[in-house]
Amino acid sequence: MTYCVALKLDTGIVFASDSRTNAGVDQISSYKKMKTFVNPGDRSIVILSSGNLSITQNALHAFERLAEKGGRSVWNVDSLHDVAELLGESLRGVRGSEGKFLAQNNIDSGANFILGGQIAGEPMRLFMIYSEGNFIEAGNETPYFQIGETKYGKPIIDRVIKTHTALDEAIKCLLVSFDTTMRSNLSVGLPIDISCYASNSLNLDQVYHITEEDPYFAHVSRHWGDGVRGVFASLPNPEWLESL
Repeated sequence: MTYCVALKLDTGIVFASDSRTNAGVDQISSYKKMKTFVNPGDRSIVILSSGNLSITQNALHAFERLAEKGGRSVWNVDSLHDVAELLGESLRGVRGSEGKFLAQNNIDSGANFILGGQIAGEPMRLFMIYSEGNFIEAGNETPYFQIGETKYGKPIIDRVIKTHTALDEAIKCLLVSFDTTMRSNLSVGLPIDISCYASNSLNLDQVYHITEEDPYFAHVSRHWGDGVRGVFASLPNPEWLESL
């Protein structure tokens, strides 16, 4: 399992992914779930992945091989929608060829991607690509996507994130979301990769790799926990409790 999030805001997009892969209690490893494609001044694209690791890796490999074969690829199409189509087709192809063999051993071949960024000539865009290769695009009412272990980190995002949220506030919110998820599910863990794309920059300058030694993440985790306990302690007891 893993946890990945991307927030599409007025001023940019923030991407975040954990690095834990769990293939059983004795097989816990770290693999990077974030892939970037940047040609400064032309396009800046980030892909986050979750699900079966062999499927996501092979799908990304097939996706990158398109550029070597000539024709349409992530480096020359004119729209991020076209990039989503290419990635969806790559995922569909890999699942079609490998999924049946995994199914024989009751192994789930499901995988998902979040794709976002900007290509010169169009605005920022954000897509979620499903296991079947189809996809949807984020809108203003729900300006974010999550994949992987989503349920624990979703409430804080729903309460805090709006399209006008500043990028630094969004990063802080994401770290709380990850901390909450990691406390509730051991299949999500550090390191955390964060990329912050500023609208119309067509570059990707802000990239962070957060490990267990990161002092800011430790500070956020500690103070968020203390704050939640403090707010809980300040809540009044139910009025009807005395009648029980």
